[in-house]
Amino acid sequence: MPWPEVWIVVPVLPWLAALWIGAGLMTGRRRGESEERSTARIALGAVGLAFLGMLILDFVAWRHGAPGYLLITSWFQSGALQINLSLLLDRPALVMATLSAAGTLTVLRFSVDYMHREAGFHRFFAVLCLFSGGMLWIALAGGPVLTFVGWEVAGLASYLLISYAQERATAAENATRAFVTNRFGDAGMLLGIAMLTAWGVGLEWPGIFQAVHRNLSPPVAIVVLGFAVAALAKSAQIPFSAWIPRALEGPTPSSAVFYGALMAHAGAFLVLRLEPLLWHTPFLMGILLLLGVLTAILASAMGRVQTDVKSALIFSTQAQIGLIFAECGAGLFDVALWHLAVHASWRLYQFLLSPSYLHLAKGVARPEPGWLNESHALYDLVLHRGWFDALTDALFTRPTLGLARDARLFDELVINRIAGRPLKEHLLASRAEWDDPATLVLPGSVTVTQGRGLFGGILAAMGGLLHWFEERLVLNSSGDGLLRIVALSGGYLTRVEESFGRPRYLLLMIVLTFLVIL
Repeated sequence: MPWPEVWIVVPVLPWLAALWIGAGLMTGRRRGESEERSTARIALGAVGLAFLGMLILDFVAWRHGAPGYLLITSWFQSGALQINLSLLLDRPALVMATLSAAGTLTVLRFSVDYMHREAGFHRFFAVLCLFSGGMLWIALAGGPVLTFVGWEVAGLASYLLISYAQERATAAENATRAFVTNRFGDAGMLLGIAMLTAWGVGLEWPGIFQAVHRNLSPPVAIVVLGFAVAALAKSAQIPFSAWIPRALEGPTPSSAVFYGALMAHAGAFLVLRLEPLLWHTPFLMGILLLLGVLTAILASAMGRVQTDVKSALIFSTQAQIGLIFAECGAGLFDVALWHLAVHASWRLYQFLLSPSYLHLAKGVARPEPGWLNESHALYDLVLHRGWFDALTDALFTRPTLGLARDARLFDELVINRIAGRPLKEHLLASRAEWDDPATLVLPGSVTVTQGRGLFGGILAAMGGLLHWFEERLVLNSSGDGLLRIVALSGGYLTRVEESFGRPRYLLLMIVLTFLVIL
């Protein structure tokens, strides 16, 4: 295919628009209602050109076949490790990338009026362009490293728009839950990339697939398992299913493009990308089939007890994506690709229409089915969303937040002491306060002698040890402390230096130097 370097512009254009809008926000040139039209034109222009580029690629694929793998340039190389800037333009990539560009362009146009006069109008459009570029990289990347770059950028954009209403504590909490849960999934993708690197298979999709067919690959199950965990988390499948209903805190357009149309389907697309590897791991295909079916059944039941439109749609989305995972687990990859494209398009339309549903509805809401009302245990299960919220908080969110608090303790009790800085906002008034560790109170009424869990206990013990060090050596004013030791050491070093300055020792050093050279 001629001029392969040109096609790198397609996923880069939305990021350039995000950079331009973001620079205007930082400099204060792009604020207020007067600049809304300019911001919208930049975003629509960049994503519109990306969509046009995808249509051209689709036409080329229709006339001459899919371009396949395109190497742009080498991005990073260290020894045998090489990461390329490359594209893989096969059928799944073209379908997903065209869908991503078209969906983002539709949502951007819808948002021009929907977000009019919103305080965060420009921020919203910048983040949506950032997300658009991330999704295009997920679809078009020629290797798992570039896929991971797009994966992380899309996740960051999701976090920023879930917490769009920054002044609301609920929005920040739900954004944190979604962010933390997806980071555990990202660890799985990093595991897969690390395994591929360790066994020298390479980090380009065509090379990985060829190595599998030649039986030169590492244990494929480890690689597939890592990527499958990432896919399950991104698409909110069991056991990572709790975060997606909370992600609806963001504006309706972002909910439509993120969780109705595109990002929730990114995990399913990754499974489609892994098709050549999955055929070598039938056991993991069975697990994907099982988890997909379980998610579809549970999400479908949970959607029937919802009282608002967006929640009902998000559980329906979760159920349909569960069926896509089940189709991949059953080996029906072509069916799964068609299912993904049709469902994403239809769900985008439904989410964008959701603000109007109350006006369009002519009667009362559909009641729950009889089989659900007859079983109190089952009704309680789906009403509480399978208690996955509590499970996710216990397994992911609370341990992560606890680790963050302990890291703050580490900064206050260890790093600040080593650096010689006083405790932030807790300067001690007198020497007597240092004699009682109980008086060392940190923010949140956490004392030096307290800690949460094993890591917190270790930090508290280190803090106590450093307190003893300061008490006995640094703060001792009787002359027996660290200052006296430093003074004595300085005196001895001064004598040594003076000795080396004498002629006989200087001559001896010159003779020794010549002996070493000879």
